Amino acid sequence: MKHGFVKCAAASVPLRVADCAYNAAETVKAIRAAAAAGVRILVLPELGLTGYTCADLFLQRTLQAGALEALRTVRDATRGLPMLVFVGLPVALGSQLYNCAAAVSDGSILGLVPKTHVPNYGEFYEGRWFSSGENVCQSFDLLGEAVCLSPGQLFPCADLPELVVGCELCEDLWAPYPPSIAQALAGATVIVNLSASNAVIGKDAYRRELVRGQSARLSCAYLYCSAGDGESTTDLVFSGHQILAEDGVLLAERRDMAPGMAITEIDVQKLAGERRRRNTFACPGWMGAISESQSFCLPVEETELTRLVDPMPFVPADESARRSRCEDILNIQAAGLRKRIAHTGARACVVGLSGGLDSTLALLVTVRAMDDLGRDRKDILAVTMPCFGTTARTKDNATRMAELLGVRFETVPIAAAVEQHFRDIGLPEDDRSVTYENSQARERTQVLMDLANRLGGLVVGTGDLSELALGWATYNGDHMSMYGVNASVPKTLVRHIVHYVAEHSDAALRAVLLDILDTPVSPELLPPQDGEIAQRTEDLVGPYELHDFFLYQVVRFGFPPAKVYRLARYAWHGTYDDATILRWLKTFYRRFFQQQFKRSCLPDGPKVGSVTLSPRGDWRMPSDACADLWLRELEAL
Repeated sequence: MKHGFVKCAAASVPLRVADCAYNAAETVKAIRAAAAAGVRILVLPELGLTGYTCADLFLQRTLQAGALEALRTVRDATRGLPMLVFVGLPVALGSQLYNCAAAVSDGSILGLVPKTHVPNYGEFYEGRWFSSGENVCQSFDLLGEAVCLSPGQLFPCADLPELVVGCELCEDLWAPYPPSIAQALAGATVIVNLSASNAVIGKDAYRRELVRGQSARLSCAYLYCSAGDGESTTDLVFSGHQILAEDGVLLAERRDMAPGMAITEIDVQKLAGERRRRNTFACPGWMGAISESQSFCLPVEETELTRLVDPMPFVPADESARRSRCEDILNIQAAGLRKRIAHTGARACVVGLSGGLDSTLALLVTVRAMDDLGRDRKDILAVTMPCFGTTARTKDNATRMAELLGVRFETVPIAAAVEQHFRDIGLPEDDRSVTYENSQARERTQVLMDLANRLGGLVVGTGDLSELALGWATYNGDHMSMYGVNASVPKTLVRHIVHYVAEHSDAALRAVLLDILDTPVSPELLPPQDGEIAQRTEDLVGPYELHDFFLYQVVRFGFPPAKVYRLARYAWHGTYDDATILRWLKTFYRRFFQQQFKRSCLPDGPKVGSVTLSPRGDWRMPSDACADLWLRELEAL
């Protein structure tokens, strides 16, 4: 459970209708198998100790007594096992019979959660036997223990504060007001659902979306387990559907009616962090809906990960989804720029075109915005400003792309102006320091701004989200513009958007865009070597694919450095060794903290995804914050 990871499972077991001893024995086998696999939370089907399809046999005292003996067997089998187990059985209390989930851990029954919404429609006839447990809260002696029966119960883990478990049963999820809402608002980060849902054409997809949607709405993990093979097939066949979801993401699923187990790891630290970020989630008044809390203990140890940790979190792995993402982002970028052009009455847009990825995307967005406005593409001025590091390859690609897109194009050499500036400030001719580099970037920005003034236009910024995170921009140089269309697009996604446009372009433009994609990322501020780019950004600051991974985990979820390192090692295993990952992660934290002052005065630009660094929106951070706490954690690894 280190770093908040908890291995969870949903399991259906071989079942005989009304054979409680057999069902208990099979349940114990499943519990032991789950424990051997490192499972810490296990959910089994609704009424699994008797079978869901017992019908009028539920009213037989013999079956009720057999179910309690089965529960005794299961309870005793959990003694000494580091698990929380949920099993289903009927429980008689007073004059009522309830369809319950028993929460069992380390040889104790922690509580009984009765079903709130008892269906009595269609193929379901539960109201004939069971009462709703909605307003019940009663403690009584059960198998020698004082046990509370109430739907308003939570089960917190004493060893991991972020792990709090709530429970509902089958129809409860399908009802307009599921009990899991109150449970989550009162602190439950995990909801289990013991179910008996029949197999009907199309129902599995609806069921899956219902579970995913509830996990997203409540920022929780939702563990759903339906009865399967072994139930009576007099009128129904049961689905055996097991669904494990976390905050809207499907982590594991089984749709096999045969007995089996779906296993995954959930991240309760991530869920707790997401709730803190969403300040509309907290609602203390809901605590009144919770009647009881019974804690359980689990060892805090490292959980072996099997769940997907996407090494490219900004880029959909599915090709169709990736293309859709690229189109959506282009539309958002163009819509933002379109509004700014219309509002300012700009007569032109000026784009500094280097022949690199970011300026290429900025120009493509500007063309789309002008096309949407019905404006002539000649209202776009693309400017290339060759200097000491410019190569023929990038210059030729910039020139050719501007021609093919039909925009105005100018070449403004800046070497003479920069050399004059060096003389003015007394910079030695052989100096290749940051002054040498940044002077070129600031001269380019001055040229663009002055051209925009002359044309009555605005400068479209080219810098991307990854560069902003690392501060890889010259302050008041390429850092500045009048509208930054790429400001929330990470470098890994910039590549795919440009490739997407290339796929939908004619052969000539496609060839240019593909060559730009094949060009090393570089600011081209140092003289080339043998005509080739001498300054490769990723050699200096590290691979952008790693930095984008770090950025997503740090900003989106607020994970601590040790956890980010662990996730990166897992996601990038076989691509980067541990030392390389650790080296660049330290670089990320150092630069992220040191360079905040550049982000504090960013130009306007549209948000396109869940991670952005705008000081007016998602990320507000003091420019003089210290990174020591974060770096010390990495040094201790």
